[in-house]
Amino acid sequence: MFYWFLKWVALGPILRVVFRPHAEGVENVPEEGAAILASNHLSYADWLFMPLTLPRRVSFVAKAEYFTGTGLKGFLQRHFFSGAGQIPIDRSGADAAAGALMSAKKVLDRGELFGIYPEGTRSHDGKLYRGRTGVARLALETKVLVVPVAVVGTDVVAPPGKKFGSFTRPIVRFGKPLDFSRYEGLEDDRFILRSITDEIMYEIMRLSGQEYVDLYAPRAKALEKEAKEKADQLQTEAQERKAS
Repeated sequence: MFYWFLKWVALGPILRVVFRPHAEGVENVPEEGAAILASNHLSYADWLFMPLTLPRRVSFVAKAEYFTGTGLKGFLQRHFFSGAGQIPIDRSGADAAAGALMSAKKVLDRGELFGIYPEGTRSHDGKLYRGRTGVARLALETKVLVVPVAVVGTDVVAPPGKKFGSFTRPIVRFGKPLDFSRYEGLEDDRFILRSITDEIMYEIMRLSGQEYVDLYAPRAKALEKEAKEKADQLQTEAQERKAS
């Protein structure tokens, strides 16, 4: 009940009036039955705007810290995220991926929509990064369709590292459902899982118009940091030589 209260009474109307989110391809999302919504991830606001454009409930997994806070803030945060369709998952343990997969299966077994970000984290620079194969395994094990989704503009509304950004009109594009039943029984084949994941990421790239980078996002961010540190060091050394 709280989910629908947030969506249609407390939060949804405000977001619709202020940001006027626009949706394309909503007809590609099944009106009933289970489906996986695989989306790019530009901002923490993605999970607000994507479900807002659909008449159905969408569930995501969220880090467990949102549900374990203490005091009044912890109480409000816990009830807000659980009511908003978020499912707690401990991402620090070795079984984090298995736990997320199990939570997703429960949602899909109920015939509901499950939202997932194959990149595994938000993009730090607006580019689209290599997808994790969990989305492929989930699709094969549950035998449900995958709807590729592209969210555009949320990194302007809520840029990485900031709580608030600028006003813009977010766009959510839903692509044609992808059917991977031809790979039934091959969920343990890592080459098949990679092939399926790459196909999903290609469709997301096509919908979003993002530049694709064939690296996992954390690795790309680490390489950028190393390059910057090296450049700063070289600049410092050059200045020291010039001064001497």
